[in-house]
Amino acid sequence: MTTETRAHLRLRSPRRWSVAAQTFTLEVVVALFVVVAGVAGAYVQARHYSTSRATDQVLAVAESVAAQPQVIDGLHAIHPSATLQPLAEGVRKRTHTDFVVIMSPRGTRYSHPNPTLIGHTFVGHIRAAAEGHRVVEDYTGTLGPSRRCVVPVTEHGRVIGLVSVGIRKTEVRHQVSEQLPTVLGAGLLAALLVGLGTALVSRRVRRQTHGLGAQQLQEMYDYYDAVVHAVTDGLLLIDLTGRVRIANDEAIRLLDLPPDFTERAAVDLGLPAPMVTTLTDDRARHDELQIASGRTLVVSKALVAPRGKAVGYVVTMRDRTELVALTGELDSARSLAEALRSQTHEASNRLHTIVSLIELGHTDRALNFATEELDQAQGLTDRVVGAVDGEPALTALLLGKAAQARERGISLLIEDSTVPENAAPTADLVTIVGNLVDNAFDAVTDLDSDRIVRFHADVKDGWATMRVTDNGPGLSGDVEQAFRRGYSTKETGQAGRRGVGLALVAQSVARLHGTVEVLGPPTQFVVRLPLRKDSDD
Repeated sequence: MTTETRAHLRLRSPRRWSVAAQTFTLEVVVALFVVVAGVAGAYVQARHYSTSRATDQVLAVAESVAAQPQVIDGLHAIHPSATLQPLAEGVRKRTHTDFVVIMSPRGTRYSHPNPTLIGHTFVGHIRAAAEGHRVVEDYTGTLGPSRRCVVPVTEHGRVIGLVSVGIRKTEVRHQVSEQLPTVLGAGLLAALLVGLGTALVSRRVRRQTHGLGAQQLQEMYDYYDAVVHAVTDGLLLIDLTGRVRIANDEAIRLLDLPPDFTERAAVDLGLPAPMVTTLTDDRARHDELQIASGRTLVVSKALVAPRGKAVGYVVTMRDRTELVALTGELDSARSLAEALRSQTHEASNRLHTIVSLIELGHTDRALNFATEELDQAQGLTDRVVGAVDGEPALTALLLGKAAQARERGISLLIEDSTVPENAAPTADLVTIVGNLVDNAFDAVTDLDSDRIVRFHADVKDGWATMRVTDNGPGLSGDVEQAFRRGYSTKETGQAGRRGVGLALVAQSVARLHGTVEVLGPPTQFVVRLPLRKDSDD
């Protein structure tokens, strides 16, 4: 298709014009309509003004003539025309009116610009004037259409004559015509100013819409709306001031946004502080773990800068609550497996020792060694079981942790504790305590002095409180950062698992509507969970 053909099609189909072109055309049409209407209104106003001015003029002249003593004397004369004709013509010439007619109450003329018409009957309405009133009208008389008035001449309350003064309509139109160039000039100037303003507006609209037509913009919006709501991930658009501009259905669900979230600042939406920071700072992010509304979200954030100008940020998020929960259960199972491995390793060493003593003929020493080890193992079990009252899974976990601590040269001191079965679901309880104890083990591993980890739990005022304390160096930097996935002060461990434990703790505590805080020194992690109403929740 050639350029001429495309131009022809655009002319034939205004709906395909750009928004700027449509705006320009509509504004030009409206401007022309306003200017034409304004000029027409000004012309009508000028006509009205000229007619009103002519009315005032003829009334003033007529009343002035009717009040003159010479007119009253002339009306009583035997030949009124001899006196009144020169008087009337003098007034007519001085006032630039078209006729001044003085007549009897019955309408017989005593004066007229055309002397041949003197003595004839006045052409027009005079009854009201003969009764003492004023008459103002447009009437076609012997001189053509005119704006005229008729007033009575009275003496002692009696009408003795009439005076009519008029200006021809052609003179009124002439006065309007004199004003017409000014009106048209003002209209032309207004049209030029409106045209200039319209061109500037059209240019701005063209720049803002990139020359797209209304149908194209509508199609773009429809596609955009369909894409935004069809995306399975949560999607947010945040401007540079931290206000939410757009959120799709999934983002509203994941963040539990209120209905009036649009144009509100992220800090006013009731989101957790780490999520607010993520949404409002100027950092790009990739697959960060965040906790919001009891869900574990993987959040990414990127700058939106069309043509190099930053306008805001696009934030995507995916719900990974179930995946992270499974990861937590896997970590808990791995922790228990590590504890069992430690016990298996110790049992294997003891068994080899006992067998070797028997082979060397030291049966008594072998028996004493076996008995001593059994007593130590039973003592450890008795201490753990006796110290922890309530949740059996927690007792089993701590028993395994005690064996693991023994293997690593750590003193795990389990104080008298009570953790009822309705404190939390078993999986969450194992995740919280297991990861906190593992974190404490890691904190004291490199110490040259005694390595001590303590666990204590109690119940008070409907809350279960668990404390894990260690004598390690403590957390460095921002405490809140320690509960974000991937954060760790240690080197990456096996399979990149560093920085996961405390994030899982934070996720479980948030889901259970509890709290977690870090005190110290010595470093102490304190978790408080509200007791559930029954153990089946």
